[in-house]
Amino acid sequence: MAKDNNGRVYTAEEIQVLTGLEPVRKRPGMYIGSTGEKGLHHLVYEVVDNSIDEALAGVCDTINVIIGKDNSITVEDNGSGIPVEIHPQTGKSTVETVLTILHAGGKFNNSAYKVSGGLHGVGVSVVNALSEWLIAKVRRNGKEYMQKFERGIPVTELEVIGDADDTGTTISFKPDKEIFNSIEFNYNTLQYRLREMSFLNKGVKITLEDKRTGTKEVFHYEGGIKSFVEYLNRDKNPLHKEILYFEDTKDNTVVELALQYTDSYSENIYTFANNINTEEGGSHLSGLRSALTKAINDYGRKYNYLKDKDENLQGEDVREGLTAVLSVKLTEPQFEGQTKTKLGNSEVKGIVESIVYDYLNSYLEEHPNEARIILEKAISASRAREAARRAREISRKRSILDNVTLPGKLADCQEDDIEVTEIFIVEGDSAGGSAKQGRDRKNQAILPLRGKIMNVEKARLDKILDYEEIRAMIAAFGTGIGKDFDLEKLRYGKIIIMTDADVDGAHIRTLLLTFFYRYMRKLIENGNVYIAQPPLYKVSKGKSEYYAYSDEELEKLLNEIGRGNYTIQRYKGLGEMNPEQLWETTMNPENRILLKVSIEDAKAADEIFTTLMGDKVKPRRDFIERNAKLVRNLDI
Repeated sequence: MAKDNNGRVYTAEEIQVLTGLEPVRKRPGMYIGSTGEKGLHHLVYEVVDNSIDEALAGVCDTINVIIGKDNSITVEDNGSGIPVEIHPQTGKSTVETVLTILHAGGKFNNSAYKVSGGLHGVGVSVVNALSEWLIAKVRRNGKEYMQKFERGIPVTELEVIGDADDTGTTISFKPDKEIFNSIEFNYNTLQYRLREMSFLNKGVKITLEDKRTGTKEVFHYEGGIKSFVEYLNRDKNPLHKEILYFEDTKDNTVVELALQYTDSYSENIYTFANNINTEEGGSHLSGLRSALTKAINDYGRKYNYLKDKDENLQGEDVREGLTAVLSVKLTEPQFEGQTKTKLGNSEVKGIVESIVYDYLNSYLEEHPNEARIILEKAISASRAREAARRAREISRKRSILDNVTLPGKLADCQEDDIEVTEIFIVEGDSAGGSAKQGRDRKNQAILPLRGKIMNVEKARLDKILDYEEIRAMIAAFGTGIGKDFDLEKLRYGKIIIMTDADVDGAHIRTLLLTFFYRYMRKLIENGNVYIAQPPLYKVSKGKSEYYAYSDEELEKLLNEIGRGNYTIQRYKGLGEMNPEQLWETTMNPENRILLKVSIEDAKAADEIFTTLMGDKVKPRRDFIERNAKLVRNLDI
């Protein structure tokens, strides 16, 4: 018999049974990942996924998404419409069934949808459960039907509200404030995902309209993922004009691939399974990587790019500068984890590997000029990798001889528990001096940087390792870099970028974030990277001192302290603060403001870093002009 920790026997009355959609409201994180911003936007994706499933079935080509002024969402499609007939198992209309019962939906029946995304019949009912209200409208059988729900519970019956001369489904909902931390939708977040969906489903037109601002965009790409790669590389320098593209089917699995090499030094491969962004990769990514490495090595051996004495090119060599989009569609996808970020179907690896190898092998044979460019890029990457390996070996040997000495400029902390330790990356010796004096030596370390670090977007790893400031950071963090990166060896739980609130400070922040994103991405993904927010102003009135972190805060502060004699000091840099002020405003955990750096969308982050740190001037200028009004602190 079941007993609690005190040995008391449970009774039947004490066993809680959750029915209907109660489990969703009780444990929303189990169904949408979180009740933060990511979970909020996931609601939209689930409804859109249903419309995309209609597109995959060939009965829908237009989807409209509208953000209301009240942060409600409307998703309208011209699909076949949710069936309105009474469901034989539930005795309710099919509309009410799919909106109120978990695991009820056409996605479980392969005759309805051969492939589908979303949460396999859980999605739309979960959206209903987590919404303050939801209204479903269906155009079918020449009629328009409507039913209303509140927090997942029907408040009306499904009723006919008029005639219809087309078919489709419209779902409107407002997320529940009782569930979510905030119900304010981010336009850019939805924009990235909907554009992505349009790329993945060529020919489908998706419109995004924001009633709050009057913004409206249409995403419609007849080229599909080929257009996707073209879009991703729009600010880069391709090494060959043609984007390699093919689509093939084997064992009921559709494999679609588009790729193009650029002169950059990072790889950018995006993988999808049934339109789900598989951020952690999986079997399809493994198959692609194996095929790429084998095909390019085989071609290199056959045509003497690689001599008998040469080692084979490694995977990272053949993927340097590669932008690729791989999309697979299969009838029974197996995703690892509730949030579906890794494809687990083992058979897909062999299918992708076979199809991609055959295609690449034929392409390289038929396009010797492009093949030469790709081989020369990979061979150059292998030489740089070997140089970087030698540099790391020398660095390791030095560390052993020096008894693993940390950088001399590092003011380390006394603690070694990463639950409490933090390191401030500080701009300049002046600010570094104040930070060293003002810090809590027990758990706060300071690493001052001299000037701006190098732009890693334009350099290979061997060159990066020659740069003193970067070597100092690598040694201080203890994690290693790139392929050798090991999060378990991290010495500080928080890595805090603390720079001046001016243009130079913003540039240094961007350079540092580019470095972390390209070579220590797990630090960002694990939530270890933060940005300190120093105050912009100090207001003195009599013996009292106040601090403001923005122009809005300053205006509010001046209204609060009232009239009288006061002085306002605008801080140009951290070095203007004495150690006590820097501690109180920017380093003291009780008072400071820290922004955690996160990667919600790796593709979006990659685009920003490419635009800001790449070679092309026009995209950078356009980006700055578009976002100038969003810059909070700009010194000219």
